[in-house]
Amino acid sequence: MTNNDIQGSDHSVHAVAGIELFHSIQDPVLITTPQGVIIDVNRATLQAAEKTRDDIIGRGVCQIIHGGRWPHIKCPLEEFLLTCRGKSEDTRLPGLGGEYHLTITPLIDAKENVRSIMLQARRLTREESLKVESIRTAQLAAIGELAAGVAHEVNNPINGIINFAQLILDDVDKETLHAELLQRIVNEGERVATIIDSLLSFARENENELSLVDVREVVTECYSLVDHQLKKEGISLEMNFAPDSCLVVGNFMQLQQVVFNAINNSRYALNERYKELSPDKKIIISCDTITEESSKKVRTTIRDLGTGIPQGILDKLFEPFFTSKPKGQGTGLGMSISFGIIQNHGGTLSVDSVLHKYTDIVFDIPAANSQEG
Repeated sequence: MTNNDIQGSDHSVHAVAGIELFHSIQDPVLITTPQGVIIDVNRATLQAAEKTRDDIIGRGVCQIIHGGRWPHIKCPLEEFLLTCRGKSEDTRLPGLGGEYHLTITPLIDAKENVRSIMLQARRLTREESLKVESIRTAQLAAIGELAAGVAHEVNNPINGIINFAQLILDDVDKETLHAELLQRIVNEGERVATIIDSLLSFARENENELSLVDVREVVTECYSLVDHQLKKEGISLEMNFAPDSCLVVGNFMQLQQVVFNAINNSRYALNERYKELSPDKKIIISCDTITEESSKKVRTTIRDLGTGIPQGILDKLFEPFFTSKPKGQGTGLGMSISFGIIQNHGGTLSVDSVLHKYTDIVFDIPAANSQEG
């Protein structure tokens, strides 16, 4: 046997050992191109995704680990892979069935070029998942406070612009181009003022308007107001309530705004998915009391079986001005305002969704008796 034969044999042994090591890793590992196309996975990935190699190889990474995306919204993960840089983050990967710590590592070849990227996903423990959720809540609260602070600063100048434009408008001929332009300034200024007022919802505690509120009554009142529109669109609404009262200390109108916003989002998702009548074109609202860490809470869940939301943008839903709807079809303030309202009630608001399957909007508020005790 020649030296070349020996070296070739060594290379083969190393290659086999490398493959065995790759497949023996207990965490899901995916190898992708910088464009996000999967070129290899280990056995743990197949088990977590409950798919075969043929189902995964050659597919986009977002489609496999996130469950897909919408054409009008780019996947943040795929966008990051194009930078060929490394990072670690805690994130939910519905395609792998849970919350994971995802590590992204560029694989550099002999010429120091990045030809492929390795993604390794370690499943988070329950304690780690709770910690991640608390950090996300704190981050969103900080964004809300920043937005409210900016809104306060902009509020007076925009009202001044509206008033000055209106004063000039009152003194010019209504049939001139100047009058038309001034009216546009007033209209656009009032639109900005409306947005600012919405942003200021983050900062409003309205403590003087708090009272005992049964969340079931909030939902029932909302339903009576949207019943006609839902029937017109072929959407059914199912309500599953706890037999006992679901009392919280809160503001009826604000909580109604949260439920309205969730229903409107569900309507949009259902109308997008079902262009014709369907038994699945429905919204399911449940309200019950739960006990979590010795604390009694009222949990309200608004579920729809519509388009679902891409996992890549779920964490952005509560950011002011971020919208998952196509351009021009949403201001991006509804969910952020709802988040602020629920936070002011001492509760939490979360969204769980799987693309093309369902979306759950869930808010927990401390039960009235738990606050009194």
